[in-house]
Amino acid sequence: MKAHQPLDFEKPISDLEKQLEELKRHSKLQAVDLEREVQAMECKIEATRKQIYENLKAWERVQLARHIARPFALDYLQLAFSDFIEIHGDRLFGDDHAMPCGFASLDHHRCVVVSHQKGRDTKENIRRNFGSAHPEGYRKALRIMRLGAKFGLPIVALIDTPGAYPGVGAEERHISESIAVNLREMMLLSTPIVAVVIGEGGSGGALGIGVADRVLMLENAYYSVISPEGCAAILWRHRSHAPEAAEALKLTARDLNELKLIDEVIPEPIGGAHRDHAQAAANLKTALTTHLDQLVKKSKKQLLEERYHKFREMGQILES
Repeated sequence: MKAHQPLDFEKPISDLEKQLEELKRHSKLQAVDLEREVQAMECKIEATRKQIYENLKAWERVQLARHIARPFALDYLQLAFSDFIEIHGDRLFGDDHAMPCGFASLDHHRCVVVSHQKGRDTKENIRRNFGSAHPEGYRKALRIMRLGAKFGLPIVALIDTPGAYPGVGAEERHISESIAVNLREMMLLSTPIVAVVIGEGGSGGALGIGVADRVLMLENAYYSVISPEGCAAILWRHRSHAPEAAEALKLTARDLNELKLIDEVIPEPIGGAHRDHAQAAANLKTALTTHLDQLVKKSKKQLLEERYHKFREMGQILES
């Protein structure tokens, strides 16, 4: 991966890595044996990295979830899946490049994949609309998911969006209606569904492909009804309070797992998924395969009943 600008909390690691490079350069230029010092510095870097990443705050995880070098859906489709065939268009308006969908193989499972896709440069981000889908994206996803149910294929949803696109065109083409229809229809699809939040899980844009028998999250992903900045702007009248909002929203994978709103936290390489795409993809593949192996054994009736009860049990309030 290309070198990236360190995040604020990564700067102690970055400073140590610069010192290590200076040691190696000095050793080479002066022909001095500094192997012991180099090994000590490498051990210190590893210890610092482990200490920092095991104690990340919610806002720091949000920053990692948005990291430009983080693997996106198409990266996972290349690394964890095989034989991906993309299907285009919603048969009503057009194609949405923010939501690649199609057929793929995951180990011994032939499946349908629906996903959000961001870009890494300006040109690609404009094409992908920064991962914010239009109504035709959600309608395309539903069309592909219905195909999966028709042919008895499980569905995998890879969620990574700051939210559905809120522009005038999207409103004119009924973005809220398209998401609402997806919520209803995904509850009724008689095939296994596994959803994974691989980066950002923003509001209804994420939930539009997030109704599933199993909902998983990568360790440094987040899933929230509103962005920390949006929450801060409402409650504190200023986006600078985003770190406080992130803590209050309980949006991290660990928080949501404790609240029983997701089913599993998928571990990432130390330092985040952007540090090792191959390892992150291998972890994702293992988790997906495990859950699909369990779900494909269930009858259609059992799948639908368990899915219904799973979501009915969320957010129950008990009064004394």
